[in-house]
Amino acid sequence: MMSHWTGWGQWLALITMTVDHITRYLLPDSWDAGWASSSIGRIAFPLFSAMVAWHGLFNTRNPLRYAKRILIIGLAAQLPYMTMPRDGFQLNICFTLAAGLAAGTLLRDLVCQNSPFNGGAFQSTTSHDRPFDQPQKASMPTGIALTILIMLGLAWWVLGDWVEYGHQGLVMIPLYMLAFAGVARSDAGRFTGVAAAASALPVLLNAGLMNSSEMAKGVTVATCLSVVLLAAGAWRWVPRVIYSMPRRLWLAWYPAHFAVIALLLHWPG
Repeated sequence: MMSHWTGWGQWLALITMTVDHITRYLLPDSWDAGWASSSIGRIAFPLFSAMVAWHGLFNTRNPLRYAKRILIIGLAAQLPYMTMPRDGFQLNICFTLAAGLAAGTLLRDLVCQNSPFNGGAFQSTTSHDRPFDQPQKASMPTGIALTILIMLGLAWWVLGDWVEYGHQGLVMIPLYMLAFAGVARSDAGRFTGVAAAASALPVLLNAGLMNSSEMAKGVTVATCLSVVLLAAGAWRWVPRVIYSMPRRLWLAWYPAHFAVIALLLHWPG
């Protein structure tokens, strides 16, 4: 029930992403439409990240398989994506999302296995959709846990130079997962409510640091804050989407729209 807001999120994410890419790659500079990319276009990435983090926590028992599906979409889109005007080689946003989900999942598992509070923030007292609770496993040895953390840090440092939205983009999903897990438990008591509010601050701070212009910063932070409020309970007031996005359209749009833009950009004559 709590996930029906993502039906609206899918449409909004695809529309704002497409507006951003049309503005950035197809419209001539004389149109002076950069404001659309700095406003409407800044909704897409934090919204995509939020939905991936949400589904990774609530709606799938195998987030790494979910990350693999996102990676396959990224591989399909990479060739037309590489024809877009930019400085140097870069991996598209699906690589950012897949890596962020994988890292967030590994960090969640580390917390759930090693926390003396049975998973800390990632254990939920709610019964919405599918809970955060993970099957209890034996505590991981400290040395192995530290090794995994170091490897994740190194992967973040290296991969951040190659993916869209860089180092800050890679941490968006893990920070969303922390925020969602925290605010969904905010009704468990006063102390938990304070901790929930604190858990949402890192993702908002990261969102504010992602862009250079004040307009882009404001839109990105507002998008993140809106989704955090949904996780905190505002989802109850969101009606079901009137027309659900067809699954094939959702899966195919990212590579397909880049293919169309590439044809329009490079078609002879």
